[in-house]
Amino acid sequence: MFSWSNKEGKKDPELFQNVSEGLKRLYRTKLFPLEDTYHFHDFHSPALEDADFDNKPMVLLVGQYSTGKTTFIRHLMEQDFPGMRIGPEPTTDSFIAVMHGEQEGVIPGNALVVDPKKPFRKLNAFGNAFLNRFVCAQLDNPVLESISIIDTPGILSGEKQRISRGYDFAAVLEWFAERVDRIILLFDAHKLDISDEFSEVIKALKNHEDKMRVVLNKADQISTQQLMRVYGALMWSLGKIINTPEVVRVYIGSFWAQPLLIADNRKLFEAEEQDLFKDIQSLPRNAALRKLNDLIKRARLAKVHAYIISALKKEMPSVFGKDSKKKELINNLDAIYDKIQKEHNISPGDFPNVKKMQELLAVQDFTKFPAFKPKLLELVEDMLGNDIAKLMTQVRKEEASMPCQAVKGGAFDGTMNGPFGHGYGEGAGEGIDELEWIVARDKPTYDEIFYTLSPINGKVSGATVKKEMVKSKLPNTVLGKIWTLADVDKDGYLDDEEFALANHLIKVKLEGHELPGKLPAHLVPPSKRQEQN
Repeated sequence: MFSWSNKEGKKDPELFQNVSEGLKRLYRTKLFPLEDTYHFHDFHSPALEDADFDNKPMVLLVGQYSTGKTTFIRHLMEQDFPGMRIGPEPTTDSFIAVMHGEQEGVIPGNALVVDPKKPFRKLNAFGNAFLNRFVCAQLDNPVLESISIIDTPGILSGEKQRISRGYDFAAVLEWFAERVDRIILLFDAHKLDISDEFSEVIKALKNHEDKMRVVLNKADQISTQQLMRVYGALMWSLGKIINTPEVVRVYIGSFWAQPLLIADNRKLFEAEEQDLFKDIQSLPRNAALRKLNDLIKRARLAKVHAYIISALKKEMPSVFGKDSKKKELINNLDAIYDKIQKEHNISPGDFPNVKKMQELLAVQDFTKFPAFKPKLLELVEDMLGNDIAKLMTQVRKEEASMPCQAVKGGAFDGTMNGPFGHGYGEGAGEGIDELEWIVARDKPTYDEIFYTLSPINGKVSGATVKKEMVKSKLPNTVLGKIWTLADVDKDGYLDDEEFALANHLIKVKLEGHELPGKLPAHLVPPSKRQEQN
């Protein structure tokens, strides 16, 4: 199935049957030996298993209690799931993996972590306190055929509630964050306060900003003016916690199947919902690329970790003063980072957090650390330099050869087609269901302008029309597209109907709508419809 090709002693990239098999093979043969040798799993993340590469895309929902996480899942699937509880008080007290299954039911955590087909085996390390609060809800739902959704306990305020969980909540979320395809942070428009535990959680997700999206939920319960203030306050709060120059994407809306309380911003909510749905629907198509990207990130961290561990081993004395030297090395970890960075030309962003690393090193026996083993690092370098490039090409080929992959069913089908599709009957789509040509309503006004342009044989030239069209102040690129759409018979002139159509399209653009790539059938002038048929 897999083979090495050798030509004149030089290794070619490995050949793989498919991307998933390729990722598993590369991890087992090239990255895992480095991780295992340098105790990577004790410091950063447990070893990956086959299920981590085979599982469907996962969406992780995180938020304070009563922000609508469980309701959001219910809205997407349009179906209740086993173990679901909804209420204004903190109702979800467990991690619930909502997954597809022929038989509806709940699998408890202790049984879940011994199932080799599920990607949760390594959660066993968090102990019974966590496993008693972890279940898998299985049901036959079309949405779950493409993705799995992880519901989490509502994040509380106060030190007492945080300690009483009995397990490291932030560490569990970080474990999930490494393996999911999308992280959705939910906020309630009525309570934007970010508790200490929520702040700690967001910081734990620091290396996964590319997966993170923010939802400002229940936005229909406040007025437009209040919504502007709430949105600004949310962005300000997030800016203090998420330390990146880029702005996090925030989706505003009311994600449940109930009437809007204040419908002033209905169009905004519809557009935001469609954008979020498109983002979620793209996950199956990009799943292989995401797994490849995560493997690259892991390999870079494993490389740096190997350099750090081998550097610490090198500095340790062989006989006396081991404890004092260990303390000295931990305290000077910053300097060791700088030395490794310069020596191996590594970016500072590839290094693990200094304080966290110091805490982990304090309980390790430095004498058991391995010395520098260049062959293991060469394997990883070869993987990053050659095999990954080969696999990247294969990802694109697989995407092109497979049918269009998108999440279907539930709320995703509700706005796909028909009059309730997003933007239906608006902009260039206005009049799509009407028997009368929609442009005819304003044609008398456009005719008055048309006849002031002194048409010859019932038509006006492009040069003449240009003087009139530029009065709209639209860019030439836009006006050029409008001309192309309006000149239906492609003779380089516009008659009265084509001129009216051009003005109608200008009006569509000025109202903030996009122009169609091709002229819709309902906008074709009546006199030209026979010609097109």
